[in-house]
Amino acid sequence: MKRLIMLLILVLMGAVSILVARGRRVDARQAQQQPQPAALEIQKVKETLYVITGGGGNTAAFLGEKGVVLVDTKLPGNGPGILDKVKSVTNKPVTMIINTHTHGDHVGSNDAFTGAVEFVAHENCKTSMEKMPAFQSETGKKFLPGKTYKDKLTLLSGKDKIELHHYGPGHTNGDTFVIFTGLATMHTGDIFAMKGMPLIDTNNGGSALEYPRTLGKAASGIKGIDTVIPGHSEVTDFKSFVEFSEFMRDVVAAASAAKKAGKSVDDAATTLNLPEKYKSYNMGRLKDDLTKMYAELK
Repeated sequence: MKRLIMLLILVLMGAVSILVARGRRVDARQAQQQPQPAALEIQKVKETLYVITGGGGNTAAFLGEKGVVLVDTKLPGNGPGILDKVKSVTNKPVTMIINTHTHGDHVGSNDAFTGAVEFVAHENCKTSMEKMPAFQSETGKKFLPGKTYKDKLTLLSGKDKIELHHYGPGHTNGDTFVIFTGLATMHTGDIFAMKGMPLIDTNNGGSALEYPRTLGKAASGIKGIDTVIPGHSEVTDFKSFVEFSEFMRDVVAAASAAKKAGKSVDDAATTLNLPEKYKSYNMGRLKDDLTKMYAELK
């Protein structure tokens, strides 16, 4: 009898060990699936304006008179990190969040900002965000933009004045240029993410052919800007933004000429002849963008 009892105990202990091991593996897999916060950095751009990098798109933190205005909130899980960086430069609360466009690396941590926080975006951006799973629950809907605009919107006043501009489709159909008027600085979101071929999100209304036209309108219509915060690269100047606008114009012109000459997308990608000033541009998305340009060209 004692031997039987001991045998049963050993069997039970073995079963428990297997279940515990399986549980740990499940926990490990779940932990890997959970968004992991990134190592964020903060740097001063102007007197009351900072950029927080890492974890997705560049987040701007503007220290207004009554609170902090953030532009974009990165990938999910980065809200606490953003707040920590904000607290390292001010004790003012976050009172407003501007989303430049719908992508998860720019709106993913909206849900970390609770309380009296106003969310603002272009009307098309809100429409696209409403289709994202993160904003479809009753809780998620609270972090959608409560204030939207069509072409232009002015926020706050005096030295805190911020202007939002939409000039048409490009990266998406809801891209916002954020102008900190008192600081001569603009945050472009991903319509100018970096010097290189951009992501053109046609599923969210982006347009390869309209892209340079939209940039051209912004380059000629926005005045008094000397500093630019791109969507994913280092802080630069307005001249670099204008050059990017010219780059996209020249790429579309070259694509149009290639298609008229009967070249395939592959041929166009290997023979595309652009001015020397663009030699440092990242061309990694060239074929994908040419495919979208060809699809839109008549």
